[in-house]
Amino acid sequence: MQKGNQAETLRKIAGKNMNRSSLRTIAVSSGKGGVGKTNVVANLAFALASRGFKTIVVDADLGLNNIDILLGLAPKFHIGHVLSGEKTVEEILVEGPGGIRLLPAGDGLQELTQIDSEKKMLLMDELDRISAGYDYLLFDTGAGISTNVTYFCSAASEILLVITPEPTSMTDAYSLIKILNQKHAQKHFRVVINSVKSEFEAQGVFRHLSAVTDKFLRGVSIEYLGHLVYDSNVSKAVRNQKPFMQLYPYTKASLCMKELANKISSEKQIAPENQPLFWRSALQIQ
Repeated sequence: MQKGNQAETLRKIAGKNMNRSSLRTIAVSSGKGGVGKTNVVANLAFALASRGFKTIVVDADLGLNNIDILLGLAPKFHIGHVLSGEKTVEEILVEGPGGIRLLPAGDGLQELTQIDSEKKMLLMDELDRISAGYDYLLFDTGAGISTNVTYFCSAASEILLVITPEPTSMTDAYSLIKILNQKHAQKHFRVVINSVKSEFEAQGVFRHLSAVTDKFLRGVSIEYLGHLVYDSNVSKAVRNQKPFMQLYPYTKASLCMKELANKISSEKQIAPENQPLFWRSALQIQ
């Protein structure tokens, strides 16, 4: 697809979205795998839906489905069927716990790990078409610094990074922040610290990441959004393929998640008013 055609299509998409300022698009990402990112997405979506917000989750790790397995779902179709033109988004959406809606990814499909600009445009247009009825759209991106990860982070109006106290998690999160800032002009990042013993430990992890970011990345700001304490009931819920907030609503991790969801849902829209869905992605398409 020529760049001129891409720009024209994006202008059309932007025009259609000028009155959708109520929709919040949040990309949840991490520098490395194994930090509980998908579990955070699933339970945050459940918490928001429990508060009456219409929430859709896009499994944006396009070639490796994770969140449907975590939620005990068995979709018949996936994003690959939308990108091939075989199905529409409505035809592949599945309902998850608490009324959340899920757009599932492919199951071990390598061809979806590096989709071209034309297919990205198709997916954008489909999401744009169905997004009017939702309050929150959460992207569960892959881990790392692949082009798909940076694309969905750039497309969303908010970026939420999940990290743990492990040194590799912090260094990889910094690498992702650096790439998104230097190559995609992203300047603001929100952070959730997972699997900590206490908020005191979480604040220490955040201060360390913030100090490194302030020293080496000019103009970048990171914000402490919340933390999730280590909780053995989280693993039990994963084994039962249910959100821990559904199975153990009063366990320690659930109380932390409720506080996180309350903070997100009670604040004003972070994106500028009338910013269209995927507006920023116009500058990122290669």
